[in-house]
Amino acid sequence: MEDVSDPENSWPLLSWLASGVIVFGGVLPYIPQYQEIQRSSSADGFSTWVCLVLLVAYILRIFFWFGKLFELPLLLQSMVMILTMLAMLHLCCSVQSVNRVSTKRHFFTDFDLQYFWKWSRFVDYLQFCLFFTVLCSFVTYVFMDAYIFVEGIGFMAVLTEAMLGIPQLLKNFQNRSTQGMSVKMVLLWTVADCFKTSYFIINQTPAQFWLCGLLQIGIDTTILLQVCFYKQWPHAKPG
Repeated sequence: MEDVSDPENSWPLLSWLASGVIVFGGVLPYIPQYQEIQRSSSADGFSTWVCLVLLVAYILRIFFWFGKLFELPLLLQSMVMILTMLAMLHLCCSVQSVNRVSTKRHFFTDFDLQYFWKWSRFVDYLQFCLFFTVLCSFVTYVFMDAYIFVEGIGFMAVLTEAMLGIPQLLKNFQNRSTQGMSVKMVLLWTVADCFKTSYFIINQTPAQFWLCGLLQIGIDTTILLQVCFYKQWPHAKPG
């Protein structure tokens, strides 16, 4: 009988568990948000710009995979998160269409930058994703053999994802308060980013991943420092 306590036997199981967390763990924070939007029939508390950032980041990551093969769980994570963001957008569009007072509608094909990512229909967001994917496909096909391009697209993908916490950081600074922000959410971000960055380093993924993972941890930590700062000195402005 094999000794399950043997590190050599338990390591594959731990590796599978870690991969599972990487693939599906990013979905978890959006489940309560999805339920809240359904319950309240309002999407006002959720920024669809989060969906834009993650859609761009994960579409770019998929094309990076074709140029530089990396861990399969990270590719699967990208696909899962794209579907998750599309599900969030679909729900937001459905709720907004019910609550919409104005009869004026905006479409992707209007090509009006003033209403970019403020379209009226879910299909407009799908059209943007299709357009962006086709554009990336063409550019990647042309420059696939260029080392700088492949490394650059990988860096853009993870850097875009790493910037997800910046809007919250700036909002706290402008408001000089963290009131209304979920500290638990930021703590979960920090734990997830620490786990993810450790996974990147252990599995020797391309440097773009763990470098931007460290950047995400830095942004998370800065937001938590804001919580402490504004709690001690409410309405104070650093510096």
